[in-house]
Amino acid sequence: MTKFPDDYTSGNDVVSYPEPLREIHAIRRRIYGEIKDMTPEEHTAYYKEGAAHFFARMGITPEYVDLHGVDI
Repeated sequence: MTKFPDDYTSGNDVVSYPEPLREIHAIRRRIYGEIKDMTPEEHTAYYKEGAAHFFARMGITPEYVDLHGVDI
């Protein structure tokens, strides 16, 4: 069964999760809130931008990452 964002804040099982896991669920809710109304093109641009920021922060240039022909 797929959990939806609201399911991550309700129920006894979530309350008993360790703090790091609750934080992961909170991050998933935040991301879902940002992307739920996006078109597929906007969705792709969102993740490409996030990947570009991650690469820059880690000092990785896209030429060293195999993105299967995806232009970031």
